[in-house]
Order: sequence, then C-alpha cells, then structure tokens
Amino acid sequence: MIGFDYGTSNCAVGVMENNQPALIKLTDNSCYLPSTLYAPSREIIVNWLYQQLPSQEQQTFKELRLMPLQKGQSVARELALDGISTELSFGHGALAAYLAEPDEGYYIKSPKSFLGASGLMPQQINLFEDIVAAMMSNIKSLTEEKLNREVTQTVIGRPINFQGLKGEESNLQAISVLTNAAKRVGFRDVEFQYEPVAAGFEFESTLDKETKVLVVDIGGGTTDCSMLLMGPEFSLLNDRTDHLLGHSGVRIGGNDFDIQLALKGLMPEFGLDSLLKTNKPVPSYSYWQAMAINNINDQTEFYSQSNRRYLQQLQRDAKQPELIERLLLLQEQKLSYRMVNGAEQGKIALTESDLTPIDLTDISPELSVTVSRELMAKAAHQELATIANIMQQAIEQAQCQPDVVFVTGGTAKSPVINQFLTKQMPNTPVVIGDHFGSVTAGLTRWAARVFG
Repeated sequence: MIGFDYGTSNCAVGVMENNQPALIKLTDNSCYLPSTLYAPSREIIVNWLYQQLPSQEQQTFKELRLMPLQKGQSVARELALDGISTELSFGHGALAAYLAEPDEGYYIKSPKSFLGASGLMPQQINLFEDIVAAMMSNIKSLTEEKLNREVTQTVIGRPINFQGLKGEESNLQAISVLTNAAKRVGFRDVEFQYEPVAAGFEFESTLDKETKVLVVDIGGGTTDCSMLLMGPEFSLLNDRTDHLLGHSGVRIGGNDFDIQLALKGLMPEFGLDSLLKTNKPVPSYSYWQAMAINNINDQTEFYSQSNRRYLQQLQRDAKQPELIERLLLLQEQKLSYRMVNGAEQGKIALTESDLTPIDLTDISPELSVTVSRELMAKAAHQELATIANIMQQAIEQAQCQPDVVFVTGGTAKSPVINQFLTKQMPNTPVVIGDHFGSVTAGLTRWAARVFG
C-alpha cells in the first residue's frame, strides 16, 4: 500500500517504515517527479499506455480505444521511418525534450488542472484519462522497482474542489478520471483523501493535546483550507468525519502565481502595456491567452491561424513592432510553457533573494528581465486576496477560531506568501510544514489506516 500525491506540480509516493511514513526516491536525486509528460506525438500516448498495461487489462482497453490505437500505430510507424523514438518522457526529461524543440511533439504540464474542466468532449476526457494513466503507470513502475514488490493499494490525494464551473459535477468527473486511470494500471484498491486533511494528519503526529488546526495547503493548481480538530486521542480512528469542522478550496495555486509573474514581469518585453500608433494601449487579451497554460480553450485560440493573422496586423499597427515580433515568435514556436517555466524559476529564486534575473536570450538576443519580490506581490495580489477569503470561509464554516495555522505546499516556500499569511492571522501561531512532503506523508498514514 502507498500514499500517492498525484500533484499538479509534482508527484510523490510514500510507504510506512517502522510505523512512520517514508517518501520513496522516484529518481536518483529526488522523491519528487514533476507532473509533466512529453510525447513525440499526442496520438502515440494511447499506444505506449497499451504496452504498459497488465495483460488482463489490454483486451478491455483495446475495445475501448480501438480507433485511437489504430491511429496511434499509424503515427508510430511514420515516426519510426523518420528515426524518431516513440517513447514517452516524464518529469525533468519531459521538460528537457520540450525545451529542445518547443514547436515539435506534445508536451503537457499539470494535467490534473484540466480534469474537472467544464465542457470537455468524451474524446478529451479519454485523452486526459490516458495521460494520467501513463503518468501513474510510470510512477507505479518506479515505486515497485524501488520496493522490489507489487503495489496494488493506494490512497490518492485530491483537492477540495477541482477546476470546473459545475461544482460537484466537475469534482465527480475528475475523480472518475483518476479512479479509472489508477485501476487501469493495476491499483486494485483506490481510496481518496482531501489533501489539506492529509497534511493535517502529518501535523497531528506532532501534537500532544487536542488542537483546532487551520490547514492551508497551497499546491501547484489549487489552494485548500481545512479546519480540523486534531490530537493524539483521535489519530487511531478510521472515521474522522466529525473532526473536519470546515473546509473550502479554490483553483488557485503555484501555476497561477507563475502565470501572473510571467504576465507582469515578462510580457511587457513582448508588447504588453505598449502603445499602438493611435496612442491606444495594445490589447492585452492575447497576452493572457498566451500564458494561460491551464486553460485549454485559451491556448487553442492563441495558437490558431486566425489569431496569428490578428497578431500580424497588431504588429503593423504597433508603435514598437519589434516587441510584437517577439509575441509572434512565441506563438510560432509554441513557447507558452517556456515562458511560464522561466517565471516559475524566477519565483523559486526569489525565495532566497529580493531580485533575480530571468534569462530569455534563447528567444531574443541579450533579452533578460529582472523580477523582484515586490513585483511578485503586486502581480499576485488578486490570488492572495482569494486565499485570504477561503481561509476565512473555512473558519466561518467551523464556527470557531484556530489554535494554530499549519501551512504546506511548494508555493508556500515563498517569503511573499509567508508574510501575507502571517498578516492575515497576526494573533495565531503559524507553523510552516514540509512544503512538499506533508501531503504525501499524511496520505501514507491514511493508507495504513484504511488498508491495514
């Protein structure tokens, strides 16, 4: 049995060792594998997955995906004739493959962000299910290789709310995708636990008395808040429903901070906030679309031929056409992920420094942009205000004040975020947990409870 954090930014797996959760090294250097996938062509993902499935699953899967499998086989043959590998890449390898040739192949970061999206066609849902299954198959294989045994039971973390306009219907859609994918790749028993609740379980192991804990989990794609009644006398119970006093969640996370930093910090070098020859501002919508890597519709529209013609006309109308030329290059070479990744690296660097340069010389010679913590705070002011709001919602729902605030999630490493959260509750102790490992450890503890 394992605890499985299928995260928006990273994946991690934990097992119990000597009654304590231990994270497994998924690579030689890290317990965390970035939630990214690269394929030479989108059509071959289904074929790669088919080859990885347990033999008893292959026939059923073939019946479900007959036409995509046939198309994938045709594309795979064409790639082979061109001497191109039909293997998939994951984690850092996927990002490296994308950055080497951004306009080739198929790259996806944080597919979890799309699972609850409204208006998906059945074919799109099937594609996301196959992407998730491929990533889970890779994680499962790495885990079994490290443990030298088969893994068939898992507790998977989930946010309070997945992205989607239809509330619980969107949540059910996302859970269905995750469940189908997990069972397809060989997990026999699959349970789910709220990510902030799981993080709370890990914090609970440090408590020596009954405590009301407000857990704030700022992940890659969502921020979730749970007010929990915790303490050593509760930790061995299998049903903790009565101890979840209030919770709220929103689809705002580390990806959104990256996008906002890219927009406010980098996009001015591509023409945002510049002027047309008429002295009117250059329209900003294309810049939002370009950076909206977590919105399928915006990305599709930005990379359309009609939008290219629009941007070409925009360049002719601009006072500084050389800036719009960079935006055209971004569109032509499909550099959205490249730009947001640059902003993400800048955000990470700002954890240690007030200022940091972001190198963009691969896009334009001598182009480098310096960003600051102050700029990041201004860029993310709306996201921060929303996080403050859901913290208050969880407290109001619980009808009591927390004794302590426990903060976890990779984005929470940022001093900008830490300072903001501390200001929200100046009279309550704020404990900063293991930014990446708390959720996985808590999921692992819960797996031991429900499967033990």
